[in-house]
Amino acid sequence: MINWDELKHIHVIRKLGEILAQWFTTDIFFIDERGQIKNFDPSRLDSELRNPLSSALLAKERGRLIFMKTLADANEKALKSELDHHSIPGPAGIERFIVSRITVDREYLGSVVAYCYLEDQLTPAMITQAKQTLGAFGLDESGYMESLSQLKVLDEQERRYFLELVDLVAQEVVTFHTEISRREERISALNNELGVRYSYDSMIGKSKPMQDLYGLLDKIRSSESTVLIQGENGTGKELIAKAIHYNSPRKDSQFVTVNCSAFNENLLDSELFGHVKGSFTGAIKDKKGLFEVADKGTLFLDEIGDMPLSMQVKLLRVLQQGTLTPVGSTEQRKVDVRVVAATNKDLKEMIDDMQFREDLYYRINVINLVVPPLRDRKEDIPILIDHFVNRGCKEKNLAVKTFAKRAMERIFDYPWPGNIRELENEIERLIVLTGEDKNISMEILSARIRDHGETLKMQGARVAGKLKDSLEELEKSMIKEGLRRTNWNKSRLAKELGISRAGLIMKVEKYRLDKRKIPRSGEAA
Repeated sequence: MINWDELKHIHVIRKLGEILAQWFTTDIFFIDERGQIKNFDPSRLDSELRNPLSSALLAKERGRLIFMKTLADANEKALKSELDHHSIPGPAGIERFIVSRITVDREYLGSVVAYCYLEDQLTPAMITQAKQTLGAFGLDESGYMESLSQLKVLDEQERRYFLELVDLVAQEVVTFHTEISRREERISALNNELGVRYSYDSMIGKSKPMQDLYGLLDKIRSSESTVLIQGENGTGKELIAKAIHYNSPRKDSQFVTVNCSAFNENLLDSELFGHVKGSFTGAIKDKKGLFEVADKGTLFLDEIGDMPLSMQVKLLRVLQQGTLTPVGSTEQRKVDVRVVAATNKDLKEMIDDMQFREDLYYRINVINLVVPPLRDRKEDIPILIDHFVNRGCKEKNLAVKTFAKRAMERIFDYPWPGNIRELENEIERLIVLTGEDKNISMEILSARIRDHGETLKMQGARVAGKLKDSLEELEKSMIKEGLRRTNWNKSRLAKELGISRAGLIMKVEKYRLDKRKIPRSGEAA
């Protein structure tokens, strides 16, 4: 929405208002899309109004109501019309005012009203008409006739110039609103993207795979080379792409994202390279493609493995030559864009299957980043859980929650095929379901996570042969896994298993699970 209060501080708009007041004795009013006057202050009539009739009407409550009703009706006409402006009779019926539409991206946001002027010199018939009209409104017409006589009469040339100035005010409002919107979006993006969330230091994880990734990101900080990010779904590929952009020389320019799997071939062509008006049904105006939008910045091509082969040819041309041709155009346009691509597919295998161009693969794979799945960095799970729990509880104004031991065990046992995204969603679910309860128990975990541990424990058990041997194998596996989980705390493990500490020590000796003996026996605990 337009920030109407700020318009009076805009130098160009203020100067145009002063010119209209001095040359044409006209007052400017801003009307929002609901027909409400946004710059009217009854306490400042003498200092702000220059037109004699608007001053007279707005000075009294009855006249003010009639005036506002007239402007609201004019606004309704402008809303329903496609014309840029209208000349409309005022409350007295003989004076006229201009309504100029304020339209942004074909959306009507309000209007500029310039009140008022005469098209001809007053005649006795016009005066009689004005008296009758004002009287019908219940106004004391005698108080307004002198004001009517002071209105400026504009000839055709003056009206044309007057109209151009009013339209210019409306255009300046549009320019101001557009620039403010872009600035606010940019500030918001910078606050979100440049802040803690996407800086390398806050990309959560202390495991060696993540430390290796951080080191590589530091090395390419000053580079503008094309990057290919490979990793499973939910590993945070877009997060890394943003980190690359906001720590690069292009950080002050646009970061634009497109999911290549979200569009069919024709739509993706238009989305990436733009189109010209009339190039296909529905192309009612020229549209910039995302390459042009991202000029001087970074374009993130997510799921590039899903891009059709014909589009891969066009992409390769842009990467090699830095030029593109919008759909329906013959004009080549120059762009300067850094491309960061991501995929969860094996592109080399796709090349062998003739589904991905080999030349494009080597063009986008200048720098290759592989994002490790969560199952390969389980030591990061506690840190991630703390982060998601603290953030989720803060957002919902809840006390920070803790996990029961068995719940945490199940979370560690689960392989997390959905990776960090799946973990984040599960934590959000647990926070919501526990409500005011501070403890998260195993029973409230999703069934797939809760039951996975039991299934996993039975997978390695012997199902043929002597029962005694199978039970001993299971007993050994449980003690071995328990010792590793409890960091060799035998008292804690004995309590968990429901046996005495002495009994546990005997079984550890029996199965040669003492950590001093494991290296010699070759068994990892």
